Amino acid sequence: MQRERERNRGRDRELEIGSRAHYEDPAYYDHAYGGQVDDVAYYTELAVAYPCVLEYGIGNGRIALPIARMGTKVFGIDLSKAMLGDLRARLEHESREVRDRVTVRRGDMRGVRLGRRFPLVLCTFNTALHLYARRDVERWLACVRQHLVPSGELVVDIGMPVLEDLTRDPTKPHRCPQFVHPTAGRVKYYEYFDYDRVRQIAFVSMCFEPAGQKKQGAEGAPKGSLFMTPLSHRQFFPQEWEALLYYNGFEVEKVLGDFQGGPLTATSDVMIWHARVRRGWSKR
Repeated sequence: MQRERERNRGRDRELEIGSRAHYEDPAYYDHAYGGQVDDVAYYTELAVAYPCVLEYGIGNGRIALPIARMGTKVFGIDLSKAMLGDLRARLEHESREVRDRVTVRRGDMRGVRLGRRFPLVLCTFNTALHLYARRDVERWLACVRQHLVPSGELVVDIGMPVLEDLTRDPTKPHRCPQFVHPTAGRVKYYEYFDYDRVRQIAFVSMCFEPAGQKKQGAEGAPKGSLFMTPLSHRQFFPQEWEALLYYNGFEVEKVLGDFQGGPLTATSDVMIWHARVRRGWSKR
């Protein structure tokens, strides 16, 4: 029992670090995801019909800046000081009109209240996967309800759980191609996956090592001057997420399986949920 408690405390520390570390290096984040355009196009087309939107997980503005350039005001919430700092630096290179359309607040998505309502609230690119427990989801959705106008829409995209990743041997590395890291140069890259089946949390260790190292570990993983970035993502299955929305006052209008408008299928990588607060709903 004592050993289990110690393991859980260790996992809680790992969870806390894994919720933040991936966002402490905006240069690498931009390198990894800057070329992702499908979600940008989807949300920009959606938001252009509204005068203002709220985005949870605004980060360094990968989605928010294109929306603002189209004329819509974006209010953003994010916990990462580094990512918001990078967003502010990017805004310096935008026109005055675009700068004036972007407002950010640093804080926890489960508690920040802006004191205004929006016709559209976005929670983009797996931001909701950092809501690790039911109570976290409930607190966040309570904030969403307070930020939506009566007929407003919530749109959330989260990754579909991939069973092949969740069942990987946590002691064996999953190797990926070498690439040029924006600050570390050419690196070898590999990942470890460790899935907590009780809490439904995937712990991913993203390992980087300067290319050219010769030593190998017992399991074939490189040794030497490597560095590692942890990432913790809650895994929500489709019926589970629909139930969480329903019991917190939301009615799902549609769910998509890609950013081209295709249906959710067994092979979808992403789930895009469109929901509104149910008419007459009140928390008892």
